[in-house]
Amino acid sequence: MNSTKKTSVFANALIWFGAGVSIAEILTGTYYSTLGFGKGLAAILIGHLIGGVMMFAAGLIGGLEEKSAMETVKMSFGEKGSLLFVLLNVLQLVGWTAIMIYDGALAAGGIVALPGWVWPLVIGGLIIVWILIGLTNLGKVNTVAMAALLILCLILCFVIFGGNNAAEAVIDDSLSFGAAVELGVAMPLSWLPLISDYTREAEKPVAATAVSVLVYSAVSIFMYVIGMGASIYTGTDDIASIMVKAGLGIAGLLIIVFSTVTTTFLDAYSAGVSCVSISEKINEKWAAVAVAVVGTIAAIVYPMDNITDFLYLIGSVFAPMIAIQIADYFVLKKKPFKDAVNVQNLVIWAIGFAAYRVLMRVDTPVGNTLPDMVLTVLICIIVSSVRGKAQTAE
Repeated sequence: MNSTKKTSVFANALIWFGAGVSIAEILTGTYYSTLGFGKGLAAILIGHLIGGVMMFAAGLIGGLEEKSAMETVKMSFGEKGSLLFVLLNVLQLVGWTAIMIYDGALAAGGIVALPGWVWPLVIGGLIIVWILIGLTNLGKVNTVAMAALLILCLILCFVIFGGNNAAEAVIDDSLSFGAAVELGVAMPLSWLPLISDYTREAEKPVAATAVSVLVYSAVSIFMYVIGMGASIYTGTDDIASIMVKAGLGIAGLLIIVFSTVTTTFLDAYSAGVSCVSISEKINEKWAAVAVAVVGTIAAIVYPMDNITDFLYLIGSVFAPMIAIQIADYFVLKKKPFKDAVNVQNLVIWAIGFAAYRVLMRVDTPVGNTLPDMVLTVLICIIVSSVRGKAQTAE
């Protein structure tokens, strides 16, 4: 465990404010326009409530145990058993880094057109600068950046909702309410394998985790609503086009670039932290830089316009994983697993993974993550009870 805790509640709040201000979240919000504003907002709120509760549980385990996200996974799956999730987490973080740089570069190019490789290099370079500054030295830089982003996002919100625009969206059934809820769960869910990387060093773990989740959820909801509102009230889901028409120009460019940097920095940084769980010989800062470089190259080379399948894949992997951790830590209060591989929990995870993929074909009012997690937790409790009785009988 870490001998010292360094980050304040305010520092954690700034980190997760930056995570929430994201072009990817605005773009995801545009999908909700076919539901209409009222129904779309309800789906966004329900989704973030479900995702936020899971995010809090994951962050609290890391905060109380002073362990990184992937180190907490070892407590339920074993030293070797956790490697599956470490590798999958590194891969999804490389994917997120590439997607975020791609989206940011595409939007920035809509305001200031440059050769296709320039904006990815600019954004990737700034992410590397953020990594090299280091998490504990980002306080003042983050404070200034977050204050500027907040002001610019409020201006963008006013442009979208303060004009004389009438609702133009065509309401249809292309996105069901349950699927919309699931898209709301997807973003906080994607942070589950990361949040403990930051709460592990909190001065006040419970307060820092709660504030992190509340700040992130509020900002993420705001971003979703901006995206939905942009699609409904301006008739376009092209955020760069909206900013140009509103005369935001350079201000809009700053929103796009720095929101991408402050969010994607967390992905690259946590990928470096996760790499240390594979081998302690790996330097987490330089591993993070390597992830940023790979993500930048991928953003230049590969088109990544539709990420819904990627979001659902993340959900199917990490929802049952955190459900098992929640069951072990908070419900069953098990001690950390000491052997190499916890076969029982890996089998339960595989069942949860398969159940998630099946539930994707079932339309429920609360999406499929919540039913899958409830099912996984119940399986954990039942198996533990049966094995306990069997051991008692012996």
